[in-house]
Amino acid sequence: MLSKNTFLTSIFSLGLVSVLASCDGANSKTGKNSTPTADSSKTNTVTEEKVANPYQPIDSAKYFALHKELANGDTTGLWPVKNQPVPSPGAILPFKRVVVYYGNLYSKKMGALGEYAPKEMWRRLNAEVKRWEKADPKTPVQAGIHYIAVVAQGDGGKDGKYRFRMPDKQIDSALKIAKMHDGIVFLDIQVSLSTIQQELPLLEKYLKLPHVHLGIDPEFSMKTGHKPGAKIGTYDAEDINYCSNYLAKLVKEHNLPAKMLVVHRFTKGMVTNYKNIKLRPEVQIVMHMDGWGEPELKKGTYRHWIREQPVQFTGFKLFYKNDLKKAPNRLMTPEELLKLSPKPIYIQYQ
Repeated sequence: MLSKNTFLTSIFSLGLVSVLASCDGANSKTGKNSTPTADSSKTNTVTEEKVANPYQPIDSAKYFALHKELANGDTTGLWPVKNQPVPSPGAILPFKRVVVYYGNLYSKKMGALGEYAPKEMWRRLNAEVKRWEKADPKTPVQAGIHYIAVVAQGDGGKDGKYRFRMPDKQIDSALKIAKMHDGIVFLDIQVSLSTIQQELPLLEKYLKLPHVHLGIDPEFSMKTGHKPGAKIGTYDAEDINYCSNYLAKLVKEHNLPAKMLVVHRFTKGMVTNYKNIKLRPEVQIVMHMDGWGEPELKKGTYRHWIREQPVQFTGFKLFYKNDLKKAPNRLMTPEELLKLSPKPIYIQYQ
């Protein structure tokens, strides 16, 4: 495994502002088994006992009513998404809006999560939470962190896959930081020349935790064999379905609350065959607009690749630095984002 210093050197060699977090942005674009019992007069048998999911069942009428509200007067007929399942117990969306800080603890340049010490990070994140609660008082906010657990990098590493898997100690630290304010956690995967099928199972022990969810980044899924940062990568619906099926099995086998799956997107090619993405009760899919730029550019990207290609829920990323590079040199406000159709229910700050 690469050392921390080697990792940092290799990611900076990409020449990207945030290595691996939408660097081109919009601008470029528990069931349980009972213990087996033995009887002297009978052969050994195993009795399977179905244990009910302990989380709050979903009010389906409220769920679909909130979905209609998120559509925000949409006249295209695309929103709310039709024929979607009622989620499994414990689902967060759309009952709460998720607001997170994104990044990696090894680098201050990959997002707000790693830029500040934990207490200061939470002070800033809680300030954003309050802004959202003020802008949309009807929707509670669930805060959390979105941690890059597998990072695309400029060094090929021993296996030539151009990705660095964070050590367990670092992931454990991220979970502890989230726990400081009862936050949820998203573990993000940037596969580079590896595959999601190789990387996802390695995080299973964390994804079995009820408060841990998944993010995947097509930008750094380099199926063409290019190094990360040289071109924008891609995922197909087949890859996304693999992830949602994997999460769904964990939910069913371990009586977990419904999981969230966040898919980053800011170009057409980053996600192919979106109509083939399968919705499951156990997994809530968020198509997340993570391109950077001025407000009009970001809204256009959201309209073309999120609104016009509906999957289930939507997200929107705000960049504290990159969004300020061009006039009007400011972040979009919660009030502005709440005017979008559909309204994003997942908000990420980098």
